[in-house]
Amino acid sequence: MTKKLYYETTSIKTWDSEIQSITEKESQFYVTLQETAFYPEGGGQPADHGKIAGIDVLDVQVINEEIVHVLANKPELGKVHCELDWKRRFDHMQHHSGQHLLSAVCRELFDANTLSFHLGTDHVTIDVDRKEFSEDQINNIEQLANQYIYDNRKLHTYFITSDQLKELPVVKLPKVTENIRIVEMEGIEYNPCGGTHVRQTGEIGIIKLLKTEKQKGFTRIYFKCGFRALRDFQESLTVLTALSSKYSAGRDDILDRVNKSEQNQKHLLYENEKLKEEVAFFEMKEILSESKGLLITRRFSTKALKELQILAAKITSERDAVVLFGSASENKAVLYQNGITEIHCGQFFKQILGEYGGKGGGNDKSAQAGFPDYESLVGFLTFAEVELKKLTVK
Repeated sequence: MTKKLYYETTSIKTWDSEIQSITEKESQFYVTLQETAFYPEGGGQPADHGKIAGIDVLDVQVINEEIVHVLANKPELGKVHCELDWKRRFDHMQHHSGQHLLSAVCRELFDANTLSFHLGTDHVTIDVDRKEFSEDQINNIEQLANQYIYDNRKLHTYFITSDQLKELPVVKLPKVTENIRIVEMEGIEYNPCGGTHVRQTGEIGIIKLLKTEKQKGFTRIYFKCGFRALRDFQESLTVLTALSSKYSAGRDDILDRVNKSEQNQKHLLYENEKLKEEVAFFEMKEILSESKGLLITRRFSTKALKELQILAAKITSERDAVVLFGSASENKAVLYQNGITEIHCGQFFKQILGEYGGKGGGNDKSAQAGFPDYESLVGFLTFAEVELKKLTVK
């Protein structure tokens, strides 16, 4: 049985050990060691990474009660040098201890118990059995958790018997009945846990609550600790500084400047739409004065799809017509009619779109489509115009 060095001390970064066995499976090598500081995945904590004999450790798992290290290449039997990815391990320790502290504070302030813990590379969360928290309550949780960090309470880890367990006010009962490992956070909690932890709460660094999400019957709390929280602050500060420079405003004034910018943008968009409507009206008059018969076709160089739709809709609202428009700027086409013919616009498009690489659809009175390039659009419009002429000749 492998000796678990991480239970003696969590500060080991390098050590030498003897390989006990090597098994190959699906081009990976499963290695057991005489002693290891690599923590296997479990209890919500991901596995450690690092190197064994200079070979990357991809994963660490408990298989048949043995700690197995998954390697990309096969090492030589005998004594090997092992190196822990300390940055990854310390991040896990900060967040695992941070989770214990955060869960303890949720119980202390609101009698809310933690249901589960997830420690991922992007998100770290706990689920607590309370339907919701107010903003003030979340702030109170964060404040007290960080106060305990500043108090620098010690964490003690030790093994006890089932009889000794009865004497401790543990957070929850362990799943095992022998070799019960307790993580004691001084003056805060006793928690049965097999994970790796910091030596005192000060090493957690900081707990920052990011957001909460209401789930079915519980609340999910997103948080970051230590160096992750620092990186998050640094990234946020970079964005904030850039916005401050862009809007020539202090931090306290940025939101006001952004809100005003959004209002101005909405106003400009509204004015732009009004102008497009006016332009479409005059274009409609010009096109109708030049057109005879039911079929009206045009090819534009700069119009967007929305402009094609507005113009086609105006024409068919003013006169009985079948309107086929295309635009080179977006390689888009539209077909509109006001019920004067039996042409189903959507079905007509779908029947021939595929031959020109087009994608789109519509209903009986309007359809739109996009094409991969200008040549495909022109080919479609040319063919569609010929077919529509046949269908609109009285």
